Amino acid sequence: MLSVAARLSALPRDSRDTLFLLAVIGWVVLPHVPYLPWWCSLFVAWVLVWRGRLAVQARPLPGRWWVVGLLLACLGATWFTHRTLLGRDAGVTLIVALLALKTLELRARRDAFVIFFLGFFTMLTNFFFSQSLLVAAAMLIGLLGLLTALVNAHMPVGRPPLLEAARTAGWMTLLGAPVMAVLFLLFPRLAPLWGIPGDAMSGRNGLSAHMEVGAIASLALNDAVAMRVKFLGPAPPQRDLYFRGPVLTEFDGRNWQPLFARLGTRFPPPQLGNPRLKGTGTPVHYEVTLEPNNRPWLLTLDAAVTPPTVPGLEVAMSSELQWVSSRPVVDLLRYEAESYVNFRHGPPSSASVLAQYRQLPEGFDPRTREFAATLLREHPRDPPAIVQAALRQLRTGGYTYTLEPGVYGENTADEFWFDRKVGFCEHISSAFAVLMRAAGIPARIVTGYQGGEFNALGNFWVVRQSDAHAWTEVFLDGRGWVRVDPTGAVAPGRTGSLQRLTPPRGALETAMETVNPNLTAMVRTAWDALNNSWNQWILNYTQSRQLSLLRILGFESPNWEDLARLLIGVIVLAALLGALWSWWDRRQHDPWLRLLGRTRRRLRKAGLEVGRSDPPRLIANLVTTRFGPDARPLAEWLLKLEAQRYARASEASLSALRRELQQIAWPC
Repeated sequence: MLSVAARLSALPRDSRDTLFLLAVIGWVVLPHVPYLPWWCSLFVAWVLVWRGRLAVQARPLPGRWWVVGLLLACLGATWFTHRTLLGRDAGVTLIVALLALKTLELRARRDAFVIFFLGFFTMLTNFFFSQSLLVAAAMLIGLLGLLTALVNAHMPVGRPPLLEAARTAGWMTLLGAPVMAVLFLLFPRLAPLWGIPGDAMSGRNGLSAHMEVGAIASLALNDAVAMRVKFLGPAPPQRDLYFRGPVLTEFDGRNWQPLFARLGTRFPPPQLGNPRLKGTGTPVHYEVTLEPNNRPWLLTLDAAVTPPTVPGLEVAMSSELQWVSSRPVVDLLRYEAESYVNFRHGPPSSASVLAQYRQLPEGFDPRTREFAATLLREHPRDPPAIVQAALRQLRTGGYTYTLEPGVYGENTADEFWFDRKVGFCEHISSAFAVLMRAAGIPARIVTGYQGGEFNALGNFWVVRQSDAHAWTEVFLDGRGWVRVDPTGAVAPGRTGSLQRLTPPRGALETAMETVNPNLTAMVRTAWDALNNSWNQWILNYTQSRQLSLLRILGFESPNWEDLARLLIGVIVLAALLGALWSWWDRRQHDPWLRLLGRTRRRLRKAGLEVGRSDPPRLIANLVTTRFGPDARPLAEWLLKLEAQRYARASEASLSALRRELQQIAWPC
């Protein structure tokens, strides 16, 4: 039975080239699969397999009406799925489907060129959804594949081998790398053309604009990176790493909402800084690389007194110490901030605190209200003692932290305190806040991230979605708003380094951990450090960093005009250097001898020994003797080359001979 390689080598060259092109198209489309409609992925796979079978079996391509019918079906399915034919998602779906359909019309070189350009465009659209290092590496391989197919389409049928076309494509890529680097550094940085989908975090841990208590029976951990934090000095202990996000105040018995439900619209006018926020001790300086989240939230270590330094964005602080930007974060964002781990915030007494922080809906959680009344009788006019009594109840009352608490009923606080006694951070913080409000103590819920994982290789902290957390703040006279994390009373390790939440590992990672856990941790750390470098140096090369580069080059107050002048100057200089090199090369080397030398080297690779001083006529005789009648076009070309040099009556030019040599089917 023949092997796959033997079967492929037995196919005609046209069939092998077609299979190679289909494989490259499949590789370019593969990263799109998680974002395409299921029918589109199946359709593309079916068309590519069908086209491959036609190529292997040398069968005719389907007729025009087949292709038209499939095109209309794709248009209808796209409209049914997206309710439009425009926009990012619908457009990418159509482009991918059209690329697959065009392979059914691959009859001439012109059709191949259309496929190449559609392939290049499809490759670009992968970055609409992800700009990760893995996607970039996959698209680099796809680029080399498409360039190889493009070079191969310009070469004679049957010769040379595909490997030589790949080598030429590789050299083209290397020669184009300096141009790419210059354009990356100096081309004006524009806002990204892609966005990210809206929040879809139901059933997964992470930040959201609201918190619905008890609606999720189990929580699936999300290992995606939320942000990376690099401290520009000593880092605080892990237990103090609270990164502040949305603050939830309004409660209807099950849902917690911000004071104004939609940030950026009905949100109260923010103010730069907050006169009632004062930090104590030494401030902590750090740099945050925030992943896109389609929200205006700027996560800062609790609490940032001064505005974070965000290039190109206006930032402001709400009255609840949450920093927001002037537009949602739809691209990787890096900013610097300064925070105080120890701080004081709020008016001098609870009398001036807004009434919303004490409000509870009528008819909910009667047993929690009775519990609050008991605590008030035991500790009259002593809110700190009531807070400590509630925490003591959590520590000693048999409460358990779990990611599978089941679905709660209508009275979520009652069920947690007296029935189930299990839940994750949202259940615990909500029940605690309800108890505090029932006792007359102003309380609110703060969501964000707690802790993280230190990457020693890159000297930064990785904060993942699995580190999302919810805690409470209570107002105490003379102290202002005070952070109280009731989850720490139930599961102390959750806010330390002993019991961090870890998502379930895949089969490969589980096998690696079984064999060598240390190796798995090292690989994970190295990969995350590599990703961080990619984010910092490539994805986060922003407009401000571009202008900083100009300052390094000597521009005192760089602007876009300076950038444009520098880019044009570099292009002109490169063009002049290329022209000078070409002129020098022509002066130093005889073009006729260079063309003859190229032919000699090609023949030596084919196994025909040719002397460095052998003239074209002698080489023509050697070629005819070695390869027979099949080599006659090459032998005649060699005689034309000799005549161009030595015969006065010859009208052939070197450029014409170069083009003719490219069209000759070599016998070797």
